Amino acid sequence: MSAPDLLARLISSFARLPGVGTKSARRMAYHLLQAPPQDAKEMGELLSEIHEKIRPCPVCRSWTDAELCPVCADPRRDRSVICVVENASDIDSFERGRIFRGLYHVLGGHISPLDGVGPGDLNIASLFERLDGVEEVILATGSSTEGEATALYLDKLLSERGIRVTRLARGIPMGADLEYLDELTLSRAFEARGSL
Repeated sequence: MSAPDLLARLISSFARLPGVGTKSARRMAYHLLQAPPQDAKEMGELLSEIHEKIRPCPVCRSWTDAELCPVCADPRRDRSVICVVENASDIDSFERGRIFRGLYHVLGGHISPLDGVGPGDLNIASLFERLDGVEEVILATGSSTEGEATALYLDKLLSERGIRVTRLARGIPMGADLEYLDELTLSRAFEARGSL
């Protein structure tokens, strides 16, 4: 049985979301059909408002619906440390664990010459505008080749300015067996080894 056109379009729309396959998209669409109409209406209104009311924070480039994002507006945050991330969604991981009390800066991606993304396409200039009083910049870019290239690029520029630059530790996840690790992960863990 084929789905009505409107339902097929909804399934197709859900399937374009990251990490959502056709099967999950179909489940979500049918769930909305069976949900109370008010739930679907509320979701539709939220989807229409998201681009009208949420915009980049003028300081860190995360998302906000206020003048500043909650982190930049919080006077209790340590303003001497900035953690640089690729995407605003990366901030959620740190904030959920309450493991970092400094500020953030969102690059908006990573350097990727193959995709036509150079340093000028990222929020790097705005990072350098924020460095007064900053003692340390933590590079929390991804471990992909592009994330590593972005970190190396920023490390060079920041080090030239006398800023202490650190990188998140990389290596073996807790509880992992060595026999299942790829060579790159094992190599990085070996290079970043420390004393007990």
